[in-house]
Amino acid sequence: MTAKTLRIDFVSDIACPWCVIGLGGLEEALRRLDGEVEAEIHFQPFELNPEMPDGGENIVEHIGKKYGSTPEQSAQNRAMIKARAAEVGFTMNMSDASRIYNTFDAHRLLHWAGLAGGGQQALKHALFEAYFTEGKDPGDVDTLVEAAEAAGLDPWAAREVVVENRYAAEVRAAEGEWRRAGITAVPSVIVNQKYLIQGGQPPEAFEEALRNIAAAEDGDGAEGPEA
Repeated sequence: MTAKTLRIDFVSDIACPWCVIGLGGLEEALRRLDGEVEAEIHFQPFELNPEMPDGGENIVEHIGKKYGSTPEQSAQNRAMIKARAAEVGFTMNMSDASRIYNTFDAHRLLHWAGLAGGGQQALKHALFEAYFTEGKDPGDVDTLVEAAEAAGLDPWAAREVVVENRYAAEVRAAEGEWRRAGITAVPSVIVNQKYLIQGGQPPEAFEEALRNIAAAEDGDGAEGPEA
């Protein structure tokens, strides 16, 4: 049996913990589907907090203002997210002292990595780890360069991209396109530009959806979730 190749657009933000969980679930599903489904994953930009100033905001204060959560509710939610992340092998170290930062420069770097023809997925992981595991600012130049190097990308080229504000227009345009397409929450996983899988789903959900989509794309009548 020949594996079915699917294009996957993973629309997400660096500062989104459910995006970490969703990516882990997707990757585990693809491992289980080895031989049945192959994926070409493209990471697409989405900013949860595009107006976030330099230096960011304390996570408890930010969540309180944005969603009305109490500090106790915020702590409970973080504990639940930490447990879900651990299920997909990711260490999340958020605390009351954590901060939420602007992520636009990280998206510019990811755009560059996609153009470079490799390393985008590794860079996504490195950025998630820098932010959620190590508590670093994903808008800091040195943090971004270190993440690029950890992903096997050229650190000098990465620094030029960040410092010279490259690909800002392209990222803004892409963000606008996804919003016009109806994407208002992340992670949003769009398969072959027409099937939508929404949220930080577990591996089993991704596995079932991708298998159905692959069958549908082969024209055997099976149905997948449509965007």
